[in-house]
Amino acid sequence: MAKKAKDKAGAKAPKDKKVKAAKRAPARLKPVSPLAPRGGFPRLPVIEGVRFASVAAGVKYAGRTDLMLADLCPGTTIAGCFTRSSTRAAPVLDCEAKLAAGAQTTAGAAIIVNSGNSNAFTGAGGVAAVQAITSAVASELNIPQARVFSSSTGVIGQPLPFERITVQMAALKAGLSEGGIAAAAQAIMTTDTFAKGAFAELEIDGERVQIAGIAKGSGMVAPDMATMLVYIFTDAAVTQPVLQKLLVRLTDQTFNCITVDSDTSTSDTLLMAATGKSRAPAIADLRAKATKVFEAALGSVMLDLAHQVVRDGEGATKFVEVRVTGADSAADARKVALAIANSPLVKTAIAGEDPNWGRIVMAVGKSGAKADRDLLSIRFGSVLVAEKGWVSPTYREEDGAAHMKGAELLVAVDLGLGQGAATIWTCDLTHRYIEINADYRS
Repeated sequence: MAKKAKDKAGAKAPKDKKVKAAKRAPARLKPVSPLAPRGGFPRLPVIEGVRFASVAAGVKYAGRTDLMLADLCPGTTIAGCFTRSSTRAAPVLDCEAKLAAGAQTTAGAAIIVNSGNSNAFTGAGGVAAVQAITSAVASELNIPQARVFSSSTGVIGQPLPFERITVQMAALKAGLSEGGIAAAAQAIMTTDTFAKGAFAELEIDGERVQIAGIAKGSGMVAPDMATMLVYIFTDAAVTQPVLQKLLVRLTDQTFNCITVDSDTSTSDTLLMAATGKSRAPAIADLRAKATKVFEAALGSVMLDLAHQVVRDGEGATKFVEVRVTGADSAADARKVALAIANSPLVKTAIAGEDPNWGRIVMAVGKSGAKADRDLLSIRFGSVLVAEKGWVSPTYREEDGAAHMKGAELLVAVDLGLGQGAATIWTCDLTHRYIEINADYRS
């Protein structure tokens, strides 16, 4: 293991031997989101070449499963996307550096994730914690440390008690199982009210390929790689450059199109592993038909997980699609959609089931995008609310109110200027959001 890093003042990374014992986990206070997928966590397919293990390490709370390990077979290709926050957490910086260095793909690999503590804004101590954890995993699994990717999620600015994690290596190794993905999804949760999973199956040249993904995310969620952790696994053989390009492209269409509260985290991480265990031909050309089939399937998994994050928005009772068309450009359409989706006034009106279309007009006007009042039209679902700078003569308040009573809402705006279009998914803003975040550190 590398020597302990020093911060700018020259002090050694803080030792963690005096970290207080883990708190007893509080009684469950939050009910499962009313927007949670029916049927609970899906039965995800086994991805050959991946094994999972989860344990209760007591990172923050005693007795809560909070640590997961994914063991990846030799030759697995890894790609990733991360938050662009300027205060990125130590695990994010470590993952970015390893991917940029082009970590070899001939050896095995691993992903280790803890909840309860984000290891963000922890200075040299945070770097030392990442080194200790990834070194312990590498040693236990006999793989290069450069092929161990870590993530942490939870409270910002508190030292990560990494000894509680490193002491669990033998137990994690012993518990590795191909069928452990559901428990892994549970282990990475923080304020989530349900574990999130999605999958897809496809054929390439007559051979089956499978994709399975898990995610966590509920609050501090906004586009810029949205605030969450996501881990996707496939048995396809995909070259690293192609996998990376697909992941970036699809992230912009999925996870970067959701928002819960307009806040971007320090820890957002999306890692994807392709084990190559399927008998399907390797995916190595972005223009190939097989690549496009794989991209469509991967995109469906990513969009499903992204929608689940919004459906679990802290205190959410409404899932809202904001669809903007007729903008001068795609960039302008996105500005308008985000202005609507992130507006506290719009979101609270939706929570109160109030068809207050004036707040939509306000959000369009403040967005900074090109707009003309007299060309603007607004719909709630199929209900035409406003057009040509004024309320539609066919609009009835009770029709708008009826749409707002649903759990799945559409707010559609056409700017009447061009061909630019964008869609953003969001949720309402309720008093429960305040309760959750007021008590988050307790």
